[in-house]
Amino acid sequence: MGPPPSGSSGWAAGGVTFAGVLMLVNGGLNILQGISAIAKDDVYTRVNDYVYRINLTGWGWILLILGAIAAVTGWGILKDAAWARVTGIVLASLSMLFQFMFLPYAPIWSVILLAIDVFVIWALATYRPDRRQPR
Repeated sequence: MGPPPSGSSGWAAGGVTFAGVLMLVNGGLNILQGISAIAKDDVYTRVNDYVYRINLTGWGWILLILGAIAAVTGWGILKDAAWARVTGIVLASLSMLFQFMFLPYAPIWSVILLAIDVFVIWALATYRPDRRQPR
């Protein structure tokens, strides 16, 4: 396998692959979570008097759309596409925001995804691929 690419720590180099897999899987899970919220509004516990109150069907559509984009981005990260790393940082940032807002509905799951999003942002932001062509 050889040493990690120059300009990156070993954690970041391996973390990018892990981040791509996480985004792919997380995108699939968000799609399923979104479908369940759209299909039946009573899947999640009803929360009253919450500042960021959105209809669960609305949350379902948000999760479904972001999940589909995240799955495609995860695939792009695994293919080492530069656009995917930038898109991955943006999506992980949005995911952090939306998971914070989704805390009352699924608190443990939201905290886990917040931690995963922090790792994904770090790995994608610190990775510097070695683009030197072989001679």
